[in-house]
Amino acid sequence: MSLLMRAPRACASWFWDLEDYAPPALRSALTVAARMSAVLRKHDLLQPTTLEWHWLVPALGGAVGKSSVGLLRPLDDDWTVRRVEELRPVAFPEAETSGFHVLGTGEWSDADGARHREERLVELTVSAEPLGLSADVAVFHDVWGPFDFRGSPHPAVHRHNAPRLAAALRELETLLGVPAEPEDASARL
Repeated sequence: MSLLMRAPRACASWFWDLEDYAPPALRSALTVAARMSAVLRKHDLLQPTTLEWHWLVPALGGAVGKSSVGLLRPLDDDWTVRRVEELRPVAFPEAETSGFHVLGTGEWSDADGARHREERLVELTVSAEPLGLSADVAVFHDVWGPFDFRGSPHPAVHRHNAPRLAAALRELETLLGVPAEPEDASARL
Protein backbone atom coordinates (compact mmCIF):
# COMPACT_ATOMS: atom_id res chain seq x y z
CA MET A 1 0.00 0.00 0.00
CA SER A 2 1.29 3.44 -0.91
CA LEU A 3 1.47 6.16 1.69
CA LEU A 4 0.72 9.65 0.44
CA MET A 5 2.39 12.42 2.44
CA ARG A 6 0.46 15.67 2.96
CA ALA A 7 2.02 19.12 3.33
CA PRO A 8 0.78 21.30 6.22
CA ARG A 9 -0.06 24.09 3.75
CA ALA A 10 -1.21 24.05 0.15
CA CYS A 11 1.53 23.13 -2.35
CA ALA A 12 -0.39 24.93 -5.07
CA SER A 13 -3.72 26.68 -5.37
CA TRP A 14 -5.77 28.47 -7.98
CA PHE A 15 -8.06 31.42 -7.29
CA TRP A 16 -11.07 32.74 -9.21
CA ASP A 17 -12.60 36.17 -8.63
CA LEU A 18 -16.28 35.55 -9.38
CA GLU A 19 -17.92 38.89 -8.62
CA ASP A 20 -19.29 38.99 -12.21
CA TYR A 21 -20.29 35.30 -12.17
CA ALA A 22 -22.74 35.22 -9.24
CA PRO A 23 -23.85 37.45 -6.36
CA PRO A 24 -22.24 37.01 -2.91
CA ALA A 25 -25.01 35.10 -1.15
CA LEU A 26 -25.45 31.74 0.57
CA ARG A 27 -27.45 30.08 -2.20
CA SER A 28 -25.21 31.34 -5.02
CA ALA A 29 -22.07 30.25 -3.12
CA LEU A 30 -23.52 26.75 -2.73
CA THR A 31 -24.56 26.69 -6.40
CA VAL A 32 -21.03 27.65 -7.48
CA ALA A 33 -19.59 25.01 -5.12
CA ALA A 34 -21.93 22.40 -6.64
CA ARG A 35 -20.94 23.26 -10.21
CA MET A 36 -17.22 23.35 -9.44
CA SER A 37 -17.29 20.12 -7.43
CA ALA A 38 -19.10 18.40 -10.33
CA VAL A 39 -16.10 19.19 -12.55
CA LEU A 40 -13.65 17.96 -9.91
CA ARG A 41 -15.73 14.80 -9.37
CA LYS A 42 -15.75 14.12 -13.13
CA HIS A 43 -11.94 13.99 -13.01
CA ASP A 44 -11.94 11.81 -9.83
CA LEU A 45 -10.32 14.62 -7.84
CA LEU A 46 -13.07 15.39 -5.31
CA GLN A 47 -16.10 13.34 -4.28
CA PRO A 48 -17.75 15.75 -1.81
CA THR A 49 -18.67 14.25 1.56
CA THR A 50 -18.61 17.22 3.94
CA LEU A 51 -19.39 20.93 3.88
CA GLU A 52 -17.53 22.98 6.49
CA TRP A 53 -17.70 26.70 7.33
CA HIS A 54 -17.02 29.34 9.97
CA TRP A 55 -19.57 31.72 11.43
CA LEU A 56 -18.40 35.33 11.62
CA VAL A 57 -19.72 38.35 13.48
CA PRO A 58 -17.93 41.34 11.92
CA ALA A 59 -18.88 43.62 14.84
CA LEU A 60 -17.03 41.26 17.20
CA GLY A 61 -13.99 41.09 14.96
CA GLY A 62 -14.04 37.50 13.82
CA ALA A 63 -15.20 33.91 14.02
CA VAL A 64 -17.61 32.78 16.71
CA GLY A 65 -18.02 29.18 15.62
CA LYS A 66 -17.45 26.48 13.08
CA SER A 67 -20.03 24.12 11.59
CA SER A 68 -19.97 21.15 9.27
CA VAL A 69 -22.55 18.89 7.75
CA GLY A 70 -22.28 15.56 5.97
CA LEU A 71 -23.48 15.92 2.41
CA LEU A 72 -26.49 13.67 2.15
CA ARG A 73 -27.87 15.73 -0.72
CA PRO A 74 -26.37 17.95 -3.45
CA LEU A 75 -24.60 21.13 -2.37
CA ASP A 76 -27.19 23.36 -4.03
CA ASP A 77 -30.21 21.42 -2.75
CA ASP A 78 -32.80 23.37 -0.70
CA TRP A 79 -32.16 20.99 2.21
CA THR A 80 -28.46 21.97 2.30
CA VAL A 81 -29.29 25.68 2.25
CA ARG A 82 -31.81 25.22 5.10
CA ARG A 83 -29.36 23.08 7.08
CA VAL A 84 -26.66 25.75 6.90
CA GLU A 85 -29.13 28.36 8.18
CA GLU A 86 -30.32 26.03 10.97
CA LEU A 87 -26.76 25.62 12.24
CA ARG A 88 -26.27 29.36 12.87
CA PRO A 89 -25.03 29.78 16.48
CA VAL A 90 -28.03 30.51 18.70
CA ALA A 91 -26.07 33.04 20.76
CA PHE A 92 -25.16 34.98 17.59
CA PRO A 93 -28.24 35.39 15.38
CA GLU A 94 -26.35 38.02 13.36
CA ALA A 95 -23.56 35.54 12.49
CA GLU A 96 -22.76 35.18 8.79
CA THR A 97 -20.94 32.55 6.78
CA SER A 98 -17.83 33.78 5.06
CA GLY A 99 -17.62 30.83 2.70
CA PHE A 100 -17.49 27.06 2.49
CA HIS A 101 -14.87 24.33 2.36
CA VAL A 102 -16.00 21.35 0.31
CA LEU A 103 -14.18 18.28 1.58
CA GLY A 104 -14.15 14.70 0.39
CA THR A 105 -12.05 12.04 -1.27
CA GLY A 106 -10.19 11.88 -4.56
CA GLU A 107 -8.09 9.40 -6.48
CA TRP A 108 -4.38 9.55 -7.22
CA SER A 109 -2.18 7.08 -9.09
CA ASP A 110 1.16 5.72 -7.99
CA ALA A 111 4.16 5.11 -10.30
CA ASP A 112 2.66 1.80 -11.48
CA GLY A 113 -0.66 3.43 -12.31
CA ALA A 114 -2.52 1.83 -9.40
CA ARG A 115 -5.30 4.12 -8.16
CA HIS A 116 -5.67 5.04 -4.49
CA ARG A 117 -8.45 6.93 -2.70
CA GLU A 118 -7.31 9.78 -0.44
CA GLU A 119 -9.19 12.08 1.95
CA ARG A 120 -8.76 15.77 1.12
CA LEU A 121 -6.75 15.13 -2.05
CA VAL A 122 -8.16 18.35 -3.51
CA GLU A 123 -9.95 21.02 -1.50
CA LEU A 124 -12.49 23.49 -2.84
CA THR A 125 -13.33 26.73 -1.06
CA VAL A 126 -16.06 29.12 -2.16
CA SER A 127 -16.17 32.48 -0.40
CA ALA A 128 -19.32 34.55 -0.15
CA GLU A 129 -17.75 37.76 1.15
CA PRO A 130 -19.88 40.91 0.74
CA LEU A 131 -17.33 42.32 -1.72
CA GLY A 132 -17.93 39.44 -4.12
CA LEU A 133 -17.91 35.72 -4.64
CA SER A 134 -14.58 33.92 -5.11
CA ALA A 135 -13.33 30.35 -5.24
CA ASP A 136 -10.10 28.50 -4.59
CA VAL A 137 -8.88 24.99 -5.44
CA ALA A 138 -5.90 23.77 -3.41
CA VAL A 139 -3.66 20.68 -3.42
CA PHE A 140 -1.44 19.49 -0.58
CA HIS A 141 0.39 16.48 -2.04
CA ASP A 142 3.44 15.98 -4.23
CA VAL A 143 1.74 13.79 -6.87
CA TRP A 144 0.97 16.84 -9.04
CA GLY A 145 4.57 17.97 -9.52
CA PRO A 146 7.61 16.38 -11.19
CA PHE A 147 9.40 15.88 -7.84
CA ASP A 148 8.36 14.29 -4.56
CA PHE A 149 8.69 16.10 -1.24
CA ARG A 150 12.24 14.76 -0.84
CA GLY A 151 13.29 16.34 -4.15
CA SER A 152 13.50 13.05 -6.06
CA PRO A 153 12.03 13.02 -9.57
CA HIS A 154 8.91 10.88 -9.99
CA PRO A 155 7.97 11.28 -13.65
CA ALA A 156 5.50 8.36 -13.74
CA VAL A 157 3.55 9.68 -10.74
CA HIS A 158 3.49 13.16 -12.28
CA ARG A 159 2.41 11.76 -15.66
CA HIS A 160 -0.44 9.77 -14.05
CA ASN A 161 -1.82 12.68 -12.00
CA ALA A 162 -0.94 16.17 -13.26
CA PRO A 163 -2.85 15.93 -16.57
CA ARG A 164 -6.15 15.21 -14.76
CA LEU A 165 -5.69 18.21 -12.50
CA ALA A 166 -4.69 20.44 -15.44
CA ALA A 167 -7.75 19.28 -17.42
CA ALA A 168 -10.05 19.98 -14.46
CA LEU A 169 -8.57 23.47 -14.00
CA ARG A 170 -9.09 24.26 -17.71
CA GLU A 171 -12.68 23.01 -17.47
CA LEU A 172 -13.27 25.15 -14.37
CA GLU A 173 -11.98 28.21 -16.25
CA THR A 174 -14.44 27.49 -19.06
CA LEU A 175 -17.31 26.94 -16.60
CA LEU A 176 -16.58 30.13 -14.65
CA GLY A 177 -15.68 32.24 -17.69
CA VAL A 178 -12.60 33.61 -15.97
CA PRO A 179 -9.00 32.37 -15.89
CA ALA A 180 -7.61 30.99 -12.66
CA GLU A 181 -4.97 33.00 -10.86
CA PRO A 182 -2.26 30.61 -9.60
CA GLU A 183 -1.40 31.56 -6.03
CA ASP A 184 2.29 30.81 -6.63
CA ALA A 185 4.49 30.53 -9.71
CA SER A 186 4.86 26.75 -9.38
CA ALA A 187 1.08 26.25 -9.58
CA ARG A 188 1.11 26.30 -13.38
CA LEU A 189 0.65 22.73 -14.61
